[in-house]
Amino acid sequence: MKKLTCCLLALLAISQCLPAQTKTTTAITTELSREQRMQWWREARFGMFIHWGDYAVPAGWYKGHQVQRGGEWIMNRGKIGVTEYQEYAKKFNPVKYNADAWVKMAKDAGLKYIVITAKHHDGFAMFKSNASKFNIVDATPYGKDVLKDLAAACKKHGVKLGFYYSQAQDWNNPGGAAARKVASEGWPNPDSAKIDAYTAANTGHWDPLQTTASMSDYIDKVAVPQVKELLTNYGDVAVLWWDTPTNMTDEYAQKLQQALSLQPNIITNDRLKRPNFPGDYKTPEQKIPTKEELDGRDWETCMTMNGTWGYKEWDNKWKSTETLVRNLIDIASKNGNYLLNVGPTAEGTFPQQSIDGLAGIGKWMKVNGEAIYATSGSQLPALTWGRCTQKTTGNKTTYYLHVFNWPTDGKLVVPGLKNKVTKATLLANGSKLKTAVDADALVVSLPAQAPDQIASVIKVETSL
Repeated sequence: MKKLTCCLLALLAISQCLPAQTKTTTAITTELSREQRMQWWREARFGMFIHWGDYAVPAGWYKGHQVQRGGEWIMNRGKIGVTEYQEYAKKFNPVKYNADAWVKMAKDAGLKYIVITAKHHDGFAMFKSNASKFNIVDATPYGKDVLKDLAAACKKHGVKLGFYYSQAQDWNNPGGAAARKVASEGWPNPDSAKIDAYTAANTGHWDPLQTTASMSDYIDKVAVPQVKELLTNYGDVAVLWWDTPTNMTDEYAQKLQQALSLQPNIITNDRLKRPNFPGDYKTPEQKIPTKEELDGRDWETCMTMNGTWGYKEWDNKWKSTETLVRNLIDIASKNGNYLLNVGPTAEGTFPQQSIDGLAGIGKWMKVNGEAIYATSGSQLPALTWGRCTQKTTGNKTTYYLHVFNWPTDGKLVVPGLKNKVTKATLLANGSKLKTAVDADALVVSLPAQAPDQIASVIKVETSL
């Protein structure tokens, strides 16, 4: 009995020492796990954003007017009342939606992950939700959960799936926040002065139905339950893309953050609640940062293919394939990711210009994807003729020289590249190129014609 008592006391003493050791181990594991979680994302470099919802029905029009900054913001910018806006859902019937075709198109274009608007600021959920009847299953003639098909297609084609979720702004579910925008930013509403006075007095809201509950009610009864549904019902979720922390508090953010435990390997952006919830990466929007603007954190530029996120019938300012490809290269050369947006129609199809743009990128990526995936930016000085990405293994570094402006004299000067060159080739056809050293620069002899007018890639293999 004495021996047993001694053993129990010894075990108790050991157990009292364990918490500190356990905390240390957990901290190390968490840090390692973040690196592991981020690995696929850093290697992917290229993802697709999909802004899709019942706002595709008005398609940028309200009362015969083109609503500026409309698309997914049309309810706010047009100051459309809750009851009136819900009528759009009754007309939302995307019978041409084909998740498999969407994902195949993305994969063929070289995209590695998809982030879709599970719920945007208008409060309309693109999935079956028990927390709000304003969802695609309960509020539309379509009556089906589009995210289930998308999740299955992503799994089939090996494309990572992420969900965009508007955690704070919600213009339909009572208690949700509303960023105040003056009526004149939408359309020439004759009641603009009256509306602006009302939104100023009611924290951005324009309809009394929006304020029949508190934001605390909204967070507890809609936002947190819906995030849990998204992280429970669709298999592996790679990314949770928060948006606009309007009127968010740390208390609200913590509740949403806790829900992420349902998907321990998930990656999140920096828009949950600044500054105390920085997420895993930064999200510059519609612009590519300069090297001087970067601070070493992981980052992802989200950008439209035309001028809007959600489908607007009248927006035809489409970026050329050249611009899209060169944006991708520029971003990869600075250690960033490119999240390129598509805004599907109310029928469930991609606009033809988006299809053409994706096909153009895919054609380039099929030849040159090696120079984008799993690359990092180089430390070379600014290059007047293009950009550089690289891969390093041990003492060997491969430089990918993306040439936008093909030299007329056949000599590509690469300042600052001093490593010993073991091989230089054109990535397009594998043909070998001659190199020479001139002062502090490498000079690569090129053929007269560029293999690709958008960006030709020269692969330079070096060793220390």
